[in-house]
Amino acid sequence: MTALYNNIIFGPVQSRRLGLSLGVNLLPVESKLCSFDCIYCECGWNGDHVGPRRFNSREDVKDMLAATLNRMCDEGRLPDVITFAGNGEPTMHPDFEQIIDDTISLRDQLCPSAKVSVLSNATQIHREDVCRALRRVDNNILKLDSAFDATARLVNNPAANYSVAATVERMKQFSGQFTLQTMFLRGEYQGQHIDNTTAEEVAAWLECVKHTAPRQVMVYSLDRDTPCKTLEKVSREELTLIAKQVEALGIPCSVA
Repeated sequence: MTALYNNIIFGPVQSRRLGLSLGVNLLPVESKLCSFDCIYCECGWNGDHVGPRRFNSREDVKDMLAATLNRMCDEGRLPDVITFAGNGEPTMHPDFEQIIDDTISLRDQLCPSAKVSVLSNATQIHREDVCRALRRVDNNILKLDSAFDATARLVNNPAANYSVAATVERMKQFSGQFTLQTMFLRGEYQGQHIDNTTAEEVAAWLECVKHTAPRQVMVYSLDRDTPCKTLEKVSREELTLIAKQVEALGIPCSVA
């Protein structure tokens, strides 16, 4: 069953990709606020979680993160990573850059070995303040689920005009200092067949990988409940074959 995160700080949880992860939710705790409406989102459809559209304040985020990290220090159980995710797209927050600054300061003070990660759909990287903040974090993880606009529209349901080509161009501004993350899946949605693992899809996606030259690629498939119930998980064996094609480009690729 899909569900929202009901607090600003959540976890820590054992992440498949990041280790012991303490989550930070900048989005409303009563509703979902995202520039995508992905058919696989563990938080469910945007329209199923309509409520107050109030971002969590910078001050509340800082205070709650500090309290949680201090408690974890006392318990002798520090996180491997502080991860910005939650009920939507974190980089939509108007104070995102300042919150990242606060988080890095707290990390340096309380748990200097922890990494700061941001899981983003890359729809806000046209904003210079967002780019500055993403350049400062340890793990700038940007999503690209297909090289084709038509597939991206089906899988991600972007709220505004979304162009893969424009997104790829903007990813280049990080000069490789980011991780590219892709969800591979297949199934049916709105009467259309979806499969971003076909030879055509993977070949075009690999061209995007080559052009953006990320320092790492993460490929994964379904692991939690999805709002669209007609999706199928891609096997680890298939993901491994895709990962090997990435590694042939000289780019490390992890499978989760």
